[in-house]
Amino acid sequence: MEDVNVPELVRQLGSEDDSMRKMGAFKLQTAIGDPSFADVFIYQGGLPKLEHLALTATGNTLAYTLASFTNLLGLDQGWEWISKDLIERLVQLVVGHPLVNILRGAMAILAAVVSHPSSNAKDSNSFGFEALKPALEGHTQFLEMLVSRLSSADHSLCVNALQLINALMRDAMLGNHDAEWHQFVQQLKTFGVITSVHHLMQETALQDLAHPLLEFQTLTKLMLRKWRETPIDLEKQEHRRALRAIHFAANPERKDKREKENENENESEGQEDKKKHDTHKWRKLGFTSESPASDFDQVGYLGLMDLQDFSKKSEDGFQRLLLEQQTKEPEYRCPIARACISVTSILYDHFEIDEADITDHQQYVALDSHSNFGKLFKPLLLQRSRLHTSGVKAFLRLWEATGAETEDFPKIEDLTRVLIEQVVTMAPRTREVAKVEEEIAGDWDLNRLRELQMELMEFSHEEAWGRHLRQVKEELHHEALQFMKEQRIRCLLQGTWFPNQPSNPAKTENGVNNNGNAAQPQSRRQSWRYVKLSHNRRDLHYDDFEFKTAAGKEPTLESLEHKLDLSVVSSVVSNVGPSSRDRSDSASSGSTVRTTSKPGHGRRGSETNRRSHTNTEIVIHGRVSSNAAQNTNNTSNASKDNSRNHAPHHHHTGGSGQHNQREISSRSTTHTASNTPGGSDEETALLTLHPASQTLASEWLDGMLLLLNQAPITAETNKLVDFIAKYGLRIRLLNVRFEEDGFVNGEASRKVDIPGHDGIDEDYFYDIGGGV
Repeated sequence: MEDVNVPELVRQLGSEDDSMRKMGAFKLQTAIGDPSFADVFIYQGGLPKLEHLALTATGNTLAYTLASFTNLLGLDQGWEWISKDLIERLVQLVVGHPLVNILRGAMAILAAVVSHPSSNAKDSNSFGFEALKPALEGHTQFLEMLVSRLSSADHSLCVNALQLINALMRDAMLGNHDAEWHQFVQQLKTFGVITSVHHLMQETALQDLAHPLLEFQTLTKLMLRKWRETPIDLEKQEHRRALRAIHFAANPERKDKREKENENENESEGQEDKKKHDTHKWRKLGFTSESPASDFDQVGYLGLMDLQDFSKKSEDGFQRLLLEQQTKEPEYRCPIARACISVTSILYDHFEIDEADITDHQQYVALDSHSNFGKLFKPLLLQRSRLHTSGVKAFLRLWEATGAETEDFPKIEDLTRVLIEQVVTMAPRTREVAKVEEEIAGDWDLNRLRELQMELMEFSHEEAWGRHLRQVKEELHHEALQFMKEQRIRCLLQGTWFPNQPSNPAKTENGVNNNGNAAQPQSRRQSWRYVKLSHNRRDLHYDDFEFKTAAGKEPTLESLEHKLDLSVVSSVVSNVGPSSRDRSDSASSGSTVRTTSKPGHGRRGSETNRRSHTNTEIVIHGRVSSNAAQNTNNTSNASKDNSRNHAPHHHHTGGSGQHNQREISSRSTTHTASNTPGGSDEETALLTLHPASQTLASEWLDGMLLLLNQAPITAETNKLVDFIAKYGLRIRLLNVRFEEDGFVNGEASRKVDIPGHDGIDEDYFYDIGGGV
């Protein structure tokens, strides 16, 4: 800084006047951030005076001095003036000083000292975790006070405290402190560092805390990975102690009176009984053998810690759980130890701990979007121990609910993995851990879990095969749609009877129907309409009859008097509800289908609306000339009147030949597009159908749409399309060989026992419906 006189500033720092020293330290904390100024300051001999102030000053002068020292170290200068006395002074300030501005500077310098790499063996004790060890021995409450600073209302102080904790953890784990880092981490957990950091991760103001919190999250993953990579070694005292604690928690040394009597009568027989008991003590806990270390090959010391923690949280419950398993037949017993190890592996994979890197947190420094922070933080990772306990309880509950046997262990493991993935993934950052625990250990529907399992399997296939799988799915969906199109159109070709009135006529009240009109006599016989698609699929033939013929005696296509040309059809109006997936598509794609409900009138309107959904109706609309439309209406009315005198086999009764000829000519009509110049086209109802069931409504509504090259909309048809496409995919996957590259997590060389084809013939079928 040009306006600062460096020699004068150095003189002020060495002055005996406290106000002069304070003024000099105040100017220095901002000016020393300039590298050129720092070089001049060091050249003028300012460092000895700065160190002296750090050791002796108090109040604001000390705060300004520590801030200046922090800025100087940030320029990678002044490290030679970090002495044991200064570290002792800083540790003392962290332990007992109440002023926040002084605490911030003291912790910032200590974090820089611990993080500074040692250039040679001589400096190995001057920096890093070793530099603080002498001071920590004299201030045993240092770690406890440091953790307590995380609860401060001042975010800057929380940042400095967490940075120092991160520096200590990083140096302890990555340095040559294998004998001490585990004990150090356990001390931090005892003082509540997990709870404090978890609370900080759930706060709304994360901008200032983002960097140290993400670094702590990364260090937690590295710590878990290091524990997992540590094999169980019975020569290590802590490993033997953990196994002994699990053994005592299970209390397997209870002996009945008969065993004790035998031991008193014959010492040798007693020793033999003891050996037999010892032979099975680890198997009773759920291990595969009496050498428990081999079961921890995949999870290492981390799995042993989790099992010890599970048995320690509730020793009575743990013992009761083991006794319950002992009362069952051997094949129905749930191996508790293997279940704990399995949940450890599930949580390890879920949080992607193997992918953690020491520099992960640096990738998020430039992020300043609040919406992204919620996805980066994983507060439940810090509560992994509690999630593990809930996961084991869920495993045991699923084991009991399914009546699993020993050979079903992988299946229960997969269901537990699906459950944990679903609950933990869907839990927002601010959700309480207790609620997540309750949800994991709660009562889950097995069918729902299996559905989620299939969805995850499809998602994993999508990730593994990507574009190829999507292409196959699209192809199969198209084939399934074409198959359903042909099936629906064949329903139209087969022909169907439709009642001319809804199958459930409106009830009357005091002689008045729901529309407010006089009710028709109930003795009036219902007429029927038979509709059939022509062989060339261009016309709908139909006619009205008084009676419905028996199956196999339906009218022939030539006997149906009316014909509807499908080329004039403009829309199909129906109150058949579309599926939720296609409701938005049909509304936005310009489809010829329209779903309507007839509104009620007056005070009975709501009742009419309610009942209208029970009377399914399909109305085919078309654009014809006004004259043709009038003829259509007249023809429709005439056909209804004549149907009362019309036999089902088209035997016309009564009247002269002239009358019969006039009747036939009026009923032999064809609805076609009008090209008459004098007529104006308008949309009118050409044909109305009242399907007697939802299945029939789905067949004819979607059949008409598919016939007009439109997509189906009913839930029943779309469900069948998806059903056929999914099973088509499964059948195609049967052609994929297990040993093909990338089939199982890219492990093409994995050896498996593939069953042979000896004794297998071609007499088999695919149980697509799942009914066998």
